[in-house]
Amino acid sequence: MRLSSFALALSLALGTSIAPLGGFALAQESAQAPTEKQVALTDQQIQNFIAAQEDINAILEKVPQGAQQPDPKILAALDDAAKKHGFANYADFSAVAGTISLVMAGFDPQTKRYIGAEAAIRLQINAVEGDRSMKPEDKKEALDELHLQLKSPPPAALPGNIALVTKYYDKLAGPAQQGQE
Repeated sequence: MRLSSFALALSLALGTSIAPLGGFALAQESAQAPTEKQVALTDQQIQNFIAAQEDINAILEKVPQGAQQPDPKILAALDDAAKKHGFANYADFSAVAGTISLVMAGFDPQTKRYIGAEAAIRLQINAVEGDRSMKPEDKKEALDELHLQLKSPPPAALPGNIALVTKYYDKLAGPAQQGQE
């Protein structure tokens, strides 16, 4: 399974947190919403984020599974890739990614409309409950995780961010879906 940087960021809003480590971000399981502060997004930031995906993904694929300490060369490459696409550094890219993921977590993927994180989690619960192809133990684990997320959903997104993410939804959802393949 290939995990895109957007899928990594999206996982933030859906129940994992990002632990910054020298500008590097490692996904860590958590039942809490992301603690990163939302940024007011601009068209340019979203366009830069989309354009950076290929470069950032190529670098992140080089990170060994379960790495505790990031390689300084990887950190430098992430900063360089982020700068190439108009970000101050990888931390700036990550802040934008976290904000986008927060908004994306509130979308209904069927209608492509923003419904809020709590409603989106409830849709996921219904989908898992209705999935007859899942093994019972996998279904229980997924439902437990979703119910835990429901107890502390991500904070509400800034209204301006919702409008911008809606505008770019198809381009943003594409990388997330590729990361789940």
